[in-house]
Formats: sequence, structure tokens, C-alpha cells
Amino acid sequence: MNASIPGYRLGDASLPASTLGQRDLAELKASLLFGDADVAALRRAHAVVEGQVEAILDVWYGFVGATPHLLAYFSDPASGQPDGHYLAAVRQRFGQWILDTCAADYDDAWLAWQAEIGRRHHRVGKNRTDGAHAAPIVHLRHLLALVVPISLTMKPFLANRGASAEEVEAMHAAWTKAVLLQAILWSQPYVIEGDF
Repeated sequence: MNASIPGYRLGDASLPASTLGQRDLAELKASLLFGDADVAALRRAHAVVEGQVEAILDVWYGFVGATPHLLAYFSDPASGQPDGHYLAAVRQRFGQWILDTCAADYDDAWLAWQAEIGRRHHRVGKNRTDGAHAAPIVHLRHLLALVVPISLTMKPFLANRGASAEEVEAMHAAWTKAVLLQAILWSQPYVIEGDF
């Protein structure tokens, strides 16, 4: 666990366990065609993106900042003003998330952290970690839609360190699958119990 990042809890044994188990995760990975080759490609991607995290975040935050309906999730509902402290705190965790996505072990601790991230986007936990006064929920439609910009904008960064076109494609496909896998897991609090 990276204690230098406030609110970061991957590997925190005090997190509640996910209601999903390894069998559920294996089935979901199979549905996504996510296999060992993807995990290996993500490990290679880690070395490629590690020194580019801030530049990646600049692109993503530029997109969110230029998209009013997304910036609203980080803004005071009454004034409409973005909460700079909240944006900065989330940015630190988002940067670590990039590296975690490339290095995930897909164990029970990882599943518990995905469940926590889902709660932090939903009204059951949004704003609590940082004491923010922002929109009370990230609507599911935008949580899922953001898979596309987070995936598409990663490709140039994966190509930035001299990998072959084939290797870039493999890393990008693996990244896209991993991002969608997580977004699906994060959607659990939004779904009626028994329907997830």
C-alpha cells in the first residue's frame, strides 16, 4: 500500500472483501478475452508508462476540465466551482491507478480495492475519502463512457518509447480490456442486488 497517497488503499487488509470471488473474476476475464498474454503485455506497458504518468494525467484532466458535465463531478453543486483540493487528491490516486492497472495481481486484495473504488464513485461513498463537497455520484453512464477516452488516449503514450507497432497494439488491447474490467467491477454498487 502506498501510504504517501491519501485515501489509497490497495492491499489494506481492513477493506471489506469484495462480494465477488476468484471464480467470478475468472468468468468476467474470460468474457473479456483477457488472458495471460494480456497480463504480460500490461507488465511491459508498466515500464513504458511509468515515466509518463503526469503527462497522461495532463491529457485526462484536460479532457475532464474541458467537459462541463464531467467537471461537475469534482465541483460544488451549489456554486459550480471545481474543488481544487478534491481534484488534486484524486489525481494522485489516478496516477497510481495507471501503474496499478499495469501491475495488477487480480487477487482478493485487488478485488476488494475495486469494490472500494466503485463505492467511491457511487453515492454510498462519493466525496467521503477527501471530505469533498461535490456532486454526490458519478452517474453510471459516464463511469462506463470514460473507458473510451481513458483507453484511446493511452495509445500514443504506449508508442512513445520505441515499441514495435505489434507490441503497441498488444499493450493497448490489454490496457483497454483491463480498464473495461475495472469499470465493470466499479459498477456493482449501481446494480440491483442479484442482477450484477
